[in-house]
Amino acid sequence: MSECIQLSFAVCRIGIYTCFRALCCKGPPPPRPEYDLVCIGLTGSGKTSLLSQLCSENRENIVSTTGFSIKAVPFQNAILNVKELGGADNIRKYWSRYYQGSQGVIFVLDSASSEDDLEIARNELHSALQHPQLCTLPFLILANHQDKPAARSVQEIKKYLELEPLARGKRWILKPCSLDNMEAVKDSFGLLINLLEDSELEPSRI
Repeated sequence: MSECIQLSFAVCRIGIYTCFRALCCKGPPPPRPEYDLVCIGLTGSGKTSLLSQLCSENRENIVSTTGFSIKAVPFQNAILNVKELGGADNIRKYWSRYYQGSQGVIFVLDSASSEDDLEIARNELHSALQHPQLCTLPFLILANHQDKPAARSVQEIKKYLELEPLARGKRWILKPCSLDNMEAVKDSFGLLINLLEDSELEPSRI
């Protein structure tokens, strides 16, 4: 009888030790994957504000990017190292110099902009979609400033940008956004992360 009691005590002690190790000794979580992205769009499209909000920076200290800046944007399942390029006329012609090494593209446009600016944004997006260093990468296209009265709907922008014929066969996402709804912005970035993860798996499928 005493042997049974000792055996039960030993089993119980092993069980407690196993539970303790499972709860307290897991070790550090695995590192999150990191992806290098380029973020482009005209001046005033809201690139800097969106990225700063995702990084929980103070909105009062946001200054429009004149050259380029790099932000590490943290998400639960990935870290996005975003290289944001200024959108002024004298900078856009140098965008392609910063494309190398990119794994994905974020294109931000002002959905409430003038017809002239929207035309320029369309031309810049078309150039990016066809650029040799970007054409195979996933694109996240954000129709920003949806909170403004003059904002165009996503369907209007999709038609105007002629995305269906130009981007057919490519991996792209077009989503509405504004600073008033950052949860929707995070959801859009989550979809982009899914595309980036799929891109990493593609070679192993061959």
